[in-house]
Amino acid sequence: MKHLEYKGYTGSIEYSAEDNLLYGKVLGLRGLISFEGETGKLLEEDFKEAIDTYLADCKEEGKTPEKPFKGSFNVRIPAQLHQRAALLAMETKTSLNNFVAEAIRLRVQKS
Repeated sequence: MKHLEYKGYTGSIEYSAEDNLLYGKVLGLRGLISFEGETGKLLEEDFKEAIDTYLADCKEEGKTPEKPFKGSFNVRIPAQLHQRAALLAMETKTSLNNFVAEAIRLRVQKS
């Protein structure tokens, strides 16, 4: 397992040899939600507790919880690459958005 998953949130898994401790953070959020544990089981329990606490705090404060990986992001690429991709998308009668999504999909499938 490379990541932890709970209620739509993803947590990283790291190891500190210095502290002999597993730790992680929730990925894809602007704020920091961290968790830790001496074993994988304890790490997962603390991850779930951190998410539940975050969601409870948001509810108590009347805030909408931030959702990671909403499906929208900005990408900065060289202008020449942008032009080539846009022209190829037009030639294949698709949108640049669909062209980029397909390129990412293909790359992710290879990993």
